[in-house]
Amino acid sequence: MIKALFFDIDGTLVSFKTHTIPASTVAALEAAKANGVEIYISTGRPYALINNLGQIEHLIDGYITTNGAYCFIGDNVISCNPIPKDEVMYVLEKSREWFFPCMVVGEKSLTMYNTASDPQKVRHVGNLLNVPDIERELPVDDVLTQRILQLTPFINEQQESEILNTLQGIESGRWCPDFADFTAKGVSKAKGLREIAAYQGFDISETMAFGDGGNDLSIIKQSGIGIAMGNANEVLKKAADYITDNIDDNGIYNALCRYNII
Repeated sequence: MIKALFFDIDGTLVSFKTHTIPASTVAALEAAKANGVEIYISTGRPYALINNLGQIEHLIDGYITTNGAYCFIGDNVISCNPIPKDEVMYVLEKSREWFFPCMVVGEKSLTMYNTASDPQKVRHVGNLLNVPDIERELPVDDVLTQRILQLTPFINEQQESEILNTLQGIESGRWCPDFADFTAKGVSKAKGLREIAAYQGFDISETMAFGDGGNDLSIIKQSGIGIAMGNANEVLKKAADYITDNIDDNGIYNALCRYNII
């Protein structure tokens, strides 16, 4: 019996084509909720950048954000796992040296750093995520007074590998070729799943997770049933228990029907 559903946002709940949640998905989640199933978000986005869930916000029981670095239910923080400050500063030093933008995400606020190094790429990602003000820069020193939950450097895979080979306290996830998401070592959506399950008192076998990208791999493998969207990458599809239809072709609705959740 599935007690909790975990959903990635971009490409899973929210269409890259329309920037909205398909009507069939909204109906499916309402039906699941009516059947007593809990609904959780599992995203790489910081909470401050979750601007596209208004259609289902009233249905959500809790959040795994920043790829598992910050998890909460209502006002209760389940876990907070910051990146070591010296490693944050190293990545920002590389941002200046290699001339790439980097998003710096604190507990309460975030900023884009060194946007001028590649404003076109930053703008492209802002359009992809439908976050029009992603280019904004706050004083980075103000954000650095907080615990840093995530860094999102706009780097290629070779640069990513070089940084990871140097640092010991960072985990990387990549779902877009333009950037990588850095979190503290050991942080993942799967870790967030385990922490929420323990807090809420349900077993991992009673969970189902949906995703489409590389940062969903851990939770797809960890959950009781892992569902890859039809538009997911091939690595995720191979790891999933079931591949449903494309997000824009009633993928979530069809999967929940198949497993008798609704």
